[in-house]
Amino acid sequence: MGLSNLNPLRSRDVKRPKLPMYKQLNPASSSSPTKERYSDVDGSSDDYSSGDSSDGSLRSRPDPRRSRHASSSASSNSALMAQRPSPTSQRRSPRRHLYRLPNKVIRVLCIALITTIVVFIFGLVRASQMESRRTAEGKVEKKPPPPPPWENFKFLTRYYGGLKTLVPVEENVPQYPRFEDEAPYNASAPSAQKEGDKPGKRKTAEGSPAATKTIPPSKSFMDHPGSVVPNSRQGFQECFLDEQKSIRIPPIQYYDGRPSGFPDNVVGSYELLSLPEDICFDRFGRYGPYGYGYSVKAGGLGVGEHGDRAGADEVWKSTKQVDWSSNIDWAEAQRRCFKANEGRYMPVEAHKNPLQGFYIQEQDGKSGLKTRADVQSSETMATTKPVGEKENGSATPEVPKPNGTVPRSAFVIRAWDEIDWNAERILNLRALVAELSLASGGRYDVHLLVQVRNDGKNPVWADDEAYQKRINDTIPAEFRGVVTLWSETQMLAIYQGVRDLWTKGPELPVHGSYRGLQMAMQYFAYKHPEYEHFWQWEMDIRYTGHYYDLLSKLEAWAKEQPRKGLWERNARFYMPYVHGTWDDFKQMARVQTEHGIVGADNIWDNVIKKGGNKDKQELPNQVKTKGEKSVWGPERPKDEKDWFEHDRDPVPPTSYERDKYVWGVGEEADLITLNPIFNPEGTTWELADDITGYNETSNIGKPPRRAQIITASRMSRRLLLTMHRETAFKKHHAFPEMWPATVALHHGYKAVFAPHPLFVDREWPTEYMAHILNGGRNGASGGSRTSVFGNREHNMRGLTWFYNAGFSANLYKRWLGLKINNDGGEQFELRPDNSADDQTVSTMRGGEGRMCLPPMLLHPVKDVVLPVEQEAEEAKVTISESDPSA
Repeated sequence: MGLSNLNPLRSRDVKRPKLPMYKQLNPASSSSPTKERYSDVDGSSDDYSSGDSSDGSLRSRPDPRRSRHASSSASSNSALMAQRPSPTSQRRSPRRHLYRLPNKVIRVLCIALITTIVVFIFGLVRASQMESRRTAEGKVEKKPPPPPPWENFKFLTRYYGGLKTLVPVEENVPQYPRFEDEAPYNASAPSAQKEGDKPGKRKTAEGSPAATKTIPPSKSFMDHPGSVVPNSRQGFQECFLDEQKSIRIPPIQYYDGRPSGFPDNVVGSYELLSLPEDICFDRFGRYGPYGYGYSVKAGGLGVGEHGDRAGADEVWKSTKQVDWSSNIDWAEAQRRCFKANEGRYMPVEAHKNPLQGFYIQEQDGKSGLKTRADVQSSETMATTKPVGEKENGSATPEVPKPNGTVPRSAFVIRAWDEIDWNAERILNLRALVAELSLASGGRYDVHLLVQVRNDGKNPVWADDEAYQKRINDTIPAEFRGVVTLWSETQMLAIYQGVRDLWTKGPELPVHGSYRGLQMAMQYFAYKHPEYEHFWQWEMDIRYTGHYYDLLSKLEAWAKEQPRKGLWERNARFYMPYVHGTWDDFKQMARVQTEHGIVGADNIWDNVIKKGGNKDKQELPNQVKTKGEKSVWGPERPKDEKDWFEHDRDPVPPTSYERDKYVWGVGEEADLITLNPIFNPEGTTWELADDITGYNETSNIGKPPRRAQIITASRMSRRLLLTMHRETAFKKHHAFPEMWPATVALHHGYKAVFAPHPLFVDREWPTEYMAHILNGGRNGASGGSRTSVFGNREHNMRGLTWFYNAGFSANLYKRWLGLKINNDGGEQFELRPDNSADDQTVSTMRGGEGRMCLPPMLLHPVKDVVLPVEQEAEEAKVTISESDPSA
């Protein structure tokens, strides 16, 4: 059968086998009258019927007349011959097609269709380009992403408990963290929960112990058993504010215990660093010695005269209030304090600024030039010689140089010349200078490193008077003596030739305060050889405890850390509720580093590729882990031309395996950070590649590097001078949060992350939180795209220490008695709300008194505006005389 049989218009007559046809030899017989007369008009002629159809019709419709005619003709013809099939008998019925358009119309339709497709494609390409441009310009309104999981966690409330609920730490039932076998915390009856739900403990706000308990007296922190603040028994000479030694600063005051239910720290450890966790500080005990809580007329700042003041006067019970309106000069106070205790410290040669150029009065390489003040001073000394002094003798014997062993440190606070010096900033800065310099006997010197943001308008480098005038115009009088100015133009002149990658655009150059603030610290260290270490601090950092107690304990702990496994421990958050003891944490870090773990960054590494060996297939859950090499000694750049002054770098005394956690113990740390020192390679941190000056050709790639978020840290003089010289001579530089740790890694310097206590504002599952914070490569915080640093930094907004944390500022402001988000304030501290249920922060009952916080670091804390109580002036009432004529 052919394809023509599939034609539905073809005749449906049944095919029959064709037989040979015969005709008469005499052609005339075919036109006999008889045939014509008896012929069937409906199909007898071959001219109007095909062979197939006529033959079939004749067989299917027998006619009596035709049969008779056929019999008579058959008898008359005796000879028959085979008939050839005629052409007309072979023709088939024509195919019947649908209506066919003319070719011209079809061509027009095809051209129109192709043109439409091309225009549509070009329209899509153009729309994609325009959408990409709008997206890059930020003009596209995208659908907001779903909230992260941590926003669904419940807020913790017991941070805001008051002094009336103080309990010893060992008796406190923390609201968080809770173990799996513990019942959920009952905010309305924490004491009853501790003691087996005994009746009558905390039924209502009015009947609770918080409503009737009296506030215990505060104590001086100098008398705390764990305090390391030096005293007279240790050979320390007390320091005073004035030269007459009459103004003594009162010590800060603390309370034993914590408010009932106060949560425990979820990250870091008090015990590990020997920080006091069994005490807490209220706002009066912390800032009362520095002018908080009394009026301007009495010498205070006029702030803190609101809210709960029960027991506030204990601060000034032993030492009277300081009149801060008198001429306080912190620079002179620090000098006097150092001179009184100079014998305790290592002798350091003073920095001599050599005169650059030719001066006619120079002799023996020493400048004979003197300023007018020097001349007047020498003349005064010459005219006031002591009685009985010989003409050729000296007035007094030479003071012996100090021969102590304690190194000194500079505490450098970064600021800018346009900062708003409000009362709260002044309180914090007074606390820093008093507790670090005066309380330590001159071990620390506090400096203000102030950026001049517009040195075109203020030419401080061209004129000494302009330099001092800028300080006088922008800095409070008591702090002007500790100020050192710097500017972007100055750094550009000193560190010329550094290639700028413009990582954050043209508004933030490499020599500016955002990407180049370490340059100012490097040059500051170069100009101050009298210090062995330099703390870099920020204006928006607060500590609710004693500053000297914090820094000295951080330094002592870092000094005792062994170098073995140090970089691996530095890269992880320590969570005691998950990791156990510090020894357990050390072992965990070593195992994870050497053997590796299965994480989100390597879970698909064992997926079999096309063409692989099918005989070695593994189950999906049998993922091979890959460990990494531990850092042991310097990790230098790949190109030896990038090495710089490496001859004196520390070298490991033995192999990594043979060391018994000995190397590094007792060695001062070159870098101490307050956040993990992570590997930015492979993370989504947007500044991971902001490093310049190194050879990256021939697929060498970026040099090995490390980083820590928040620049607050302690750096050694050795580290800072290495950074200074590399930037000046090799043009090496990196982002400020990456540059110190990277230089320490390249040169084998000792770097330590100190795990100070951190608190969180919500009920995070601790295991989940540990997985998020240490979600990088092999259980570290960095090294892969799943690192918490980068796109996942939002998870740390609820901590008390991170660059964009929101909880730290809210907690600090509530602690100061301010009202935040319509919560807290004076009424909350003084009067309980019986209608509240204590289930959320906004439904707390209150009435427990002012807050009391354990020592904790808070960052960032900005825009703290304290209400200032001004002295009311007596109203002058003038009585007009009556007019008799009225």
